[in-house]
Amino acid sequence: MPKITFSNRNNEFYQSLKIAVDEYFEKNKIKKTGDWRLYSKTIILIGAAITGYCFLMLTNLTAIPALLICAGLGYVFACIGFSVMHDANHGSYSTKPWLNDMMGLTANALGASSFFWKQKHNILHHTYTNVDGLDDDIAKSPIIRQCESQRWVPAHKIQHLYLLPVYALSSIFWIFFMDFTKYFTGKIYTTDAWKMSAKNKTIFWLTKAGYLTFYIVLPIVKWGFLPWLGGFLLLHAAMGLTLSIVFQLAHVVENTEFEHVDLDETKHVETAWAVHELKTTSNFAMGSKVISWFVGGLNFQIEHHLFPKVSHVHYPAISKIVQQKCAEYNLPYNQYHTMLQAVASHFRVMKYLGKKPAEMQQQIAA
Repeated sequence: MPKITFSNRNNEFYQSLKIAVDEYFEKNKIKKTGDWRLYSKTIILIGAAITGYCFLMLTNLTAIPALLICAGLGYVFACIGFSVMHDANHGSYSTKPWLNDMMGLTANALGASSFFWKQKHNILHHTYTNVDGLDDDIAKSPIIRQCESQRWVPAHKIQHLYLLPVYALSSIFWIFFMDFTKYFTGKIYTTDAWKMSAKNKTIFWLTKAGYLTFYIVLPIVKWGFLPWLGGFLLLHAAMGLTLSIVFQLAHVVENTEFEHVDLDETKHVETAWAVHELKTTSNFAMGSKVISWFVGGLNFQIEHHLFPKVSHVHYPAISKIVQQKCAEYNLPYNQYHTMLQAVASHFRVMKYLGKKPAEMQQQIAA
């Protein structure tokens, strides 16, 4: 497949950083995987999801409380994705592979496919972060334009105005279209997907059928079609908005960079992979323990990209080491002090990318 290769001749930063981070875990006699903080969060979030679903299905609620629970469920589902599914599918939830695999299936319980997510996220996104042509996370064109190398269409002039509706629909699109597209085409964006075993195919179809049963068929039987539709759309609006905004704040903001690769070329970048990750990734609200809890430490995206096998509960601690090493090697450490600043930066970027390429060049020249 087409790819970008990174220079390994100047990799002193990452080698030094890995030694320092390993020393931190060894000195404190702790594992790099999750601990009681992650496991208690798992119980709280999954317990909240089950409780909310049972209230909707087993009690006679009026419209307003039911809709509020649907919105709350969508938010909790996103938090399960951030905190449980994400760590598990990176292999950082537990030292036990079977437990990682089991908890990784929370993606399927939420309607998605952990099989395709692992390749899309762990391989394509983490290896080729912000590389247009390979990173599926920024491949939303022509609906929205997320970097300058992507084709511009007139609708992009107002993309900053219709971003929120697009984000609100993203989880529905993911579950009912993108997964099936990957399954039947055997491709993830421009890359061939992993070959599915009989077990993988069985899990895919059984969990999709389970989602159809528990989130569509049974609720329609309980509530009727129109009330179900309203609640279902509200659930996904909350889920899609939460997932999209948090992930966009990591890479599509003003202080991050992008690369581009054509489908028929291999491009060599004269920087080490770890330096590429620093340039294409940004943190936000690092001082907020509340935000860190709910977003599964994904406000520490720099640490996550450099150490994806380390559980998010350790990111605040190792961020101090990463910042020290970045300063030592005179490398950037991108961050926004608040989440609101990061959100504002994302919308400014999307508004800028909505301009015609000629207008963008005039602005740069000015």
